[in-house]
Amino acid sequence: MSAALEPGWLNVLETEFEKQYMKDLKAFLLSEKENGFTVFPKGADIFNAFNYTPFDKVKVVILGQDPYHGDGQAHGLSFSVKKGVTVPPSLKNIYKELETDIEGFKTPNHGNLTQWAEEGVLLLNATLTVRAHQPGSHQGKGWEAFTDQAISQLSNQKTGLVFLLWGKFAQNKSLLIDEQKHTVIKSAHPSPFSAYNGFFGSKPFSKTNAALTKQGLQPVNWQIS
Repeated sequence: MSAALEPGWLNVLETEFEKQYMKDLKAFLLSEKENGFTVFPKGADIFNAFNYTPFDKVKVVILGQDPYHGDGQAHGLSFSVKKGVTVPPSLKNIYKELETDIEGFKTPNHGNLTQWAEEGVLLLNATLTVRAHQPGSHQGKGWEAFTDQAISQLSNQKTGLVFLLWGKFAQNKSLLIDEQKHTVIKSAHPSPFSAYNGFFGSKPFSKTNAALTKQGLQPVNWQIS
């Protein structure tokens, strides 16, 4: 598993792969396949969040909970789907907020957020796999310890990052973040169940760019082509 990781991330996370929880997680994933269950995303995409956004390039972190569990949706980036896949409701709401938050933003006709990842936006889910059509099915199997370590390493080794924490689950991860060194922006989750309770109008994207600009860093170009 570790061989698939971007070198910068491998440098800070390699020891995790030797720990018992990761060995147990690997055994669990193998047993899922042996028992005939489909696991999303496919193996080559599991670590895409890390591989599209190298450790040294991370400027912003958007934290999700689980990969999408529908056919063809998950490809290793939180909130993102490949081109040709119907844009999920939460991402539609993210686009709606972008239209009011970022002047000139035009909603794309797809949901692939790879451009953000390549700009330094780490699109990280707390759990990196899921059983097809069973949301939450791989929670508590070890992934959270791994991704918590990733967040902790970012907090400890870098300064001036912006963390977007949407909803209570993501906000609980603020315990891992040194808010003296980093900017943490919290709001409701963009899902249809909560977007009107504090996500819409929260302006997370312009706030992110303001925080980056204040440090002399290049703001994120949120427009997706």
